[in-house]
Amino acid sequence: MQTLTVELGKRSYPILIGDGLLADIGRHIAPLLKRPRTMIVTDRHVADHYLTKVGTSLAMENISFSSFVLDPGEATKSWAGLARLTEWLIGEGVERSDHVIALGGGVIGDLVGFACSIVKRGCNFIQVPTTLLAQVDSSVGGKTAINVPAGKNLIGAFHQPALVVIDPTTLATLPRRELGAGYAEVVKYGLIDDSAFFSWCEEHGAALLAGDSAARAHAIAHSVAAKARIVAADERETQDIRALLNLGHSFGHALEAETGYSDRLLHGEAVAAGMVLAHQFSAANGLCPPEDAARVRDHLASVDLPHSLASAGINTGGRALADHMAHDKKVRGGKLPLILTRGIGQSFVTEDYGLNAVAAFLDGAASTRG
Repeated sequence: MQTLTVELGKRSYPILIGDGLLADIGRHIAPLLKRPRTMIVTDRHVADHYLTKVGTSLAMENISFSSFVLDPGEATKSWAGLARLTEWLIGEGVERSDHVIALGGGVIGDLVGFACSIVKRGCNFIQVPTTLLAQVDSSVGGKTAINVPAGKNLIGAFHQPALVVIDPTTLATLPRRELGAGYAEVVKYGLIDDSAFFSWCEEHGAALLAGDSAARAHAIAHSVAAKARIVAADERETQDIRALLNLGHSFGHALEAETGYSDRLLHGEAVAAGMVLAHQFSAANGLCPPEDAARVRDHLASVDLPHSLASAGINTGGRALADHMAHDKKVRGGKLPLILTRGIGQSFVTEDYGLNAVAAFLDGAASTRG
């Protein structure tokens, strides 16, 4: 088992990474509990695979639990889903000192974290991510939220977990498409500020997706360490440090909004296309070498991830997509900060480009096949 720490003073917490941790999770949770009881929130797919295993481990430590099983998918991360969950937690008699377990992917982690941030003005939660995307990204850092029709993650709060438990063996039951969506977030860490890691992805990404356990372990540990370092430096994104984690997301969230936050385009797939668009927009404005933008596109295409508007199933004009971006939660002073790049591993934040320029670029991108 490997242990990393998100250093946030009194809100610091450990991240445990290791094969088989689900079967031993009770031992790691027990020291946190004020009373030997917890609540597990998961989705139907994850419950089928792992709820019994987690429950057995809790029972071995004499920890009782109740469980709430939600429908899988982004539609659960909504006002209705939040209402159902908060009412269930209150009905279960949750106390502020309790620790609610979020067992699942990013949707479950985001929803449970937000619910725990507001129920009784804040109770504790534990992230137990079971997807690659959640393991390398969304389970760490304390961003919690739900979606609304106007945009993704517009209603939320910063609420750090008390513990993150990552068992890479859960990836064995993950569909290839979900695994690929998570891999996009792995690639992101190389594109932000670590060109050597992007080169590693080019060499080992296919093996990771094919089931290479060593490649998966390395990618998870490297990504989590990078995320922990960035979050510790800029917890609430008040500087431009944590904002770099949004590489590809402003474009990607617009694509998700256009597809109605449905399974037509998974979050990680939208981020993959968004990262290509960010590099291409940078190249079009003389910021990034065109060969670097092509390298990003080619790698994501090689692992069957969306790498253009067309491959993401988007045939909308640039103005409609730019209008979606206008609702982005990162807008400040009427301007949308964009994460652009001067090359692979050289991302930066800028407000130099308005949405009209973005719309014109996306119109051109929409006319390009591939």
